[in-house]
Amino acid sequence: MNAPETSCHSQREAADTARRDSRAHRIALAASLALIAFSLRTPITSVGPILLEAVRATNLSRTGASVLTTLPSLCFGLFGPLAPLLARRLGSERTLLALLVLLALGTALRVVPVWQVLYLGQIVACFAIGLMNVLLPGVVKRDFPHHVALMTGIYSAAMCAGAAAAAAATVPAAHAVEYLLGGAKGDAWAWALALWALPVALAALVWGARAPAESAETGRRVVRVVRGLWRDPLAWKVTLFMGSQSSLAYIVFGWLPTVLRSRGMGAVDAGFMLSLSVVTQAVASLLLPFVLARARDQRAVNVSALLLAGVSLMGCFFGPLSTVWIWALLLGAAQGASFTLALTVIGLRSYDSHVAAQLSSMAQGVGYLLASCGPFIAGSLLHATGSLYSLAALCVGICVVSAWFGYAAGRPEHVNAHVQQVR
Repeated sequence: MNAPETSCHSQREAADTARRDSRAHRIALAASLALIAFSLRTPITSVGPILLEAVRATNLSRTGASVLTTLPSLCFGLFGPLAPLLARRLGSERTLLALLVLLALGTALRVVPVWQVLYLGQIVACFAIGLMNVLLPGVVKRDFPHHVALMTGIYSAAMCAGAAAAAAATVPAAHAVEYLLGGAKGDAWAWALALWALPVALAALVWGARAPAESAETGRRVVRVVRGLWRDPLAWKVTLFMGSQSSLAYIVFGWLPTVLRSRGMGAVDAGFMLSLSVVTQAVASLLLPFVLARARDQRAVNVSALLLAGVSLMGCFFGPLSTVWIWALLLGAAQGASFTLALTVIGLRSYDSHVAAQLSSMAQGVGYLLASCGPFIAGSLLHATGSLYSLAALCVGICVVSAWFGYAAGRPEHVNAHVQQVR
């Protein structure tokens, strides 16, 4: 083989190696993001199935129980907008690592069986989750610009898988702790809540092993600022779509097991129904990108998902208990689709990763603040009326509003915002 041929052969080998390395890097990054996403809902869905035990053990009032179910979305809205500021200082990778450590600590704090520490642990955990919620769409848009829908579906599915695992396993975990304690119930519920710090710690270890010691973002002296986003009507439609569908989701996370138990279902079965619903959300999140690939826009899918959610909730509230598992499956498919769509339109309505990060901050900051009203109002209605009809009316109204904003946010266009570089 002569010199030119050897050179060409070496270049081809180098190119092939670079492609393999790049593919391996993307797969590792996708797996790391999925592992992070798995832990982003476990502190939330672990509370619902064991809420009655926590209320009895801590002497928490009815209003206090409503506030506890409201904390996640409230914290997401209040703290989420801080994410871009931290990312500019530390870089997205190091910020995510710090937040994972904080999430593990907050989740573990719930082992202390008093309501004040239960609140503190939930606030710390939800602070970390709220910031990571905002960071992930920007990371996906930056690192997977041509596969936004697919990657959003993957980490949404992982998030749903974690939520389902927490909903199904928290009560059995409490029973296992009781058994280890020799049958004394004691604080088993608190230990069951704190156990969900373990997968967060694993995610932190894996992410820490692959995150650079100093993010490339932190070395840049040029800061890119997005202008005009808060005045853009499409950005507000995306925001209100995120907020309304999230409000419905947190009503389901916080109150569906309690509703089913009030209808005569056992604690384990009620937790399993929530878990079944969330597992179906994961399946819907994985399948949705293939549906979106064939659609010109997201309007029809957005509306269909919210209408199905409304019908399914009515089945869970009023259908025979023997059919609840069917309605839970349909509810999971609908909510998995609507949540993934709400995240996907953030990337699709943005023309680059900087706009996506700021739109994510706006949509999740304002959206989750609005969503925090949902579970609190739901709990207040249940306690004030003692009837499921008032809660049903609230859920139907949210579905209709969310379907309207989903239709408006599904148009194939970009938000009217521009990026400026400042030093």
